Amino acid sequence: MAFTLAPFTVTPQEAGFTLAKVLRSRLGNATWSDVRKLISARRVQVGDVICSDDARRLKENERVTLLEHPKPLPRVAHPQRLVIRYLDEHVVVVEKPAGVNTVRHPAELEWSEKRRELDPTLEDLTQWAIAHRLQRPARELPRLRIVHRLDKETSGLVVFARSPLAERELGRQFRKHTVVRRYLAVVPGRMTNQTIRSFLVRDRGDGRRGSTRLPKVGKEAITHIAVEEELNGYTLLSCRLETGRTHQIRIHLSEAGHPVCGDRVYVKKITGEISPDTSDAPRLALHATELGFEHPVTGEHLHWTMPLPGDLQKFVERWRVKGAQSPEADVRGTPPR
Repeated sequence: MAFTLAPFTVTPQEAGFTLAKVLRSRLGNATWSDVRKLISARRVQVGDVICSDDARRLKENERVTLLEHPKPLPRVAHPQRLVIRYLDEHVVVVEKPAGVNTVRHPAELEWSEKRRELDPTLEDLTQWAIAHRLQRPARELPRLRIVHRLDKETSGLVVFARSPLAERELGRQFRKHTVVRRYLAVVPGRMTNQTIRSFLVRDRGDGRRGSTRLPKVGKEAITHIAVEEELNGYTLLSCRLETGRTHQIRIHLSEAGHPVCGDRVYVKKITGEISPDTSDAPRLALHATELGFEHPVTGEHLHWTMPLPGDLQKFVERWRVKGAQSPEADVRGTPPR
């Protein structure tokens, strides 16, 4: 039987019940077996994340979507495809693909390894990749410790600590803002080199994260922006984090009037107006291209760079070519201003 259901927000009456129970109630004529099959087939999304746990308890105001077709696992779901850039007993640095959560939702922490394989996080993939490289069972390895994360649709370099000492020392470096973190982003319009400073809050007044003008409220966020390349109607930016607040780059660029191409969250102004995105970006055009820190034990300075992955390379090239072909471009292929 084919099931359809409009996206819905969890009501106070539904909060606390399992995903399977709420879906079965919403669908009306579905059996428990039907509902579990929909969930295991990766057709159910909670927020912006596929949920394959039918026992996941929902919270009030969470958004649930029944997809028309199953969402495939990310291509990198096999741990052998994950690129490890550095590994020792204290730290591991990997290249995160887009479409994978960095860590697991708290409600899913007790999942078995078999269940985790259905919807792996970067943390899972990294541990399995280490186990494969060392030829040891993953359960015998020290657990990975989170010191920073990237949004699900953001690609790029991520470090995990593998020891309590590394967790403590890397955490200290992140708090002191000495870790080098640079991102590449594609935004509409033209931007200039600049530094954006603001104080970020969890709710700017409309339920979304953003900046506040209230004195002594929020956490200071500083982003240094440099123009990498001007495209046809778009700009490729280099964004260096001085601080690392949640969604900092996306918020700062959106509030500057240039939301990251492909962003589906920070396109809504506090007035309620939506900034249209006509870029046809394949996903959030944000990539963590540079990472550097002092080794937590040896003190050696470690540094890596990672170029734009294929999907964003093609996206940039498309607008680069359109600029070169524009009748207003000069003979050197400079996009019109």
